[in-house]
Amino acid sequence: MEFILMSETGMQPTVPSEAARPLGLALLICSHILVCCVSLVQIAYYNPVALSPAPFHVFFDPARWYIAVAAVTAFALVSSVFMFARFNFGYLVGFYSYTMILGYLWLNSFTDLQYDHRLAGLSAATSAVTFLLPALFILQPIRQILTMTPRSFDRLLTFILILCAATIAVGASYNFQLVSLDKMYEYRAKLNAPAIVNYLVTNVSSVLLPFAFAGFVAGKAYWRAAAVLLLLLLLYPITLNKITLFTSLWLVAMLVLSRLFEARIAVVLSLLVPILVGLALITMFGERATFYFTTVNFRMIAIPSVAMDVYNDFFSSHDLTHFCQISFLKPIMHCPYQDQLSIVMERTYKLGYFNASLFATEGIASVGVWFAPIATFVCGLVIALGNRLSAGLPAEFILVSGAILPQALLNAPLTTVLLTHGAGILFLLWYVTPRSLFEQASVARAAG
Repeated sequence: MEFILMSETGMQPTVPSEAARPLGLALLICSHILVCCVSLVQIAYYNPVALSPAPFHVFFDPARWYIAVAAVTAFALVSSVFMFARFNFGYLVGFYSYTMILGYLWLNSFTDLQYDHRLAGLSAATSAVTFLLPALFILQPIRQILTMTPRSFDRLLTFILILCAATIAVGASYNFQLVSLDKMYEYRAKLNAPAIVNYLVTNVSSVLLPFAFAGFVAGKAYWRAAAVLLLLLLLYPITLNKITLFTSLWLVAMLVLSRLFEARIAVVLSLLVPILVGLALITMFGERATFYFTTVNFRMIAIPSVAMDVYNDFFSSHDLTHFCQISFLKPIMHCPYQDQLSIVMERTYKLGYFNASLFATEGIASVGVWFAPIATFVCGLVIALGNRLSAGLPAEFILVSGAILPQALLNAPLTTVLLTHGAGILFLLWYVTPRSLFEQASVARAAG
């Protein structure tokens, strides 16, 4: 491959092509906060058919509404950072994380689980602040010592496409089940493939194919971009995972939003619109809208907040992990849990095998509520590394290529997302991506 040695001292961080009006962005974020709270009330009152009478400890008590409103109103002040920060990868991850903490603070006011709710709520809010500060505001670019030429970059994208197609073919040789969504969990428990295949498939779905899609769109190679979307659809029968099923749609939606709106507004709308649609459907159609409402409003948005509630309850009376849940640390240190935390939680709460975000895992589970803000600050520094390595890339490219990682970070520890989901690989790909590719495109658009 051809490379170019960069002699410049650095590159400027990504700057939005248009400055969003602060008032408009503020009103949009306030609307998002309100819609999230109403959605949680609906989940508590409207128990979808597929869920138990008290789904995942999600409750609403009209006699205690003022407590939840007070907590959410105070935490809403933290959202002001999104009006001052420029768009970057941390902005994308940070807003999704903020929404999760917001949901937890609301649920924390009504949960039936027994632990120190005031301390846990204060710890969660503080953890959000310590995470957001580095994730949003550390932007200094890392100088590109070595970068690809546009021709080499195009070859890299083609290689990624071929590699992903081969990985999907291998994965399909082990597991390929065309089953409906209502039977997905039944068949997923029977999936069996080597660990290396599972690792490659996860990297392909979370990072490699989204990056290739963003690259092909940037290079106007639309047929190859369409091939990426097709490959993503083929991942569902292999993984039986809802995220992989909807990844193609999600990438297209993020691309459209990034072209219609300024990047920060696009991030807010990427969560606000799906939640609002769920509320509208469940209000108008009732049980006929169960599938969308449970998939988006409940499982996509509420479950990560519920996980924080569950982890706070469990680790208020059990030993902390001190990071022994990390696979390569467990063999060399004492660990009170031999099984994965998702298995431990299933045995205790019977809520299914679900993991939790860095706030619950690297924070609550590893060091407890008192020191969780320190752990999340370190995690924020890791996300800030993504900002620095992607500096100089267009907001649209970052939004689309990194579109799946915020969802992964809501449902898995940071260490898992970095390694298993391939966030570390994406950071490296961002670093070597030639900025000249986009400069040429800008010149061409201006000339046209």
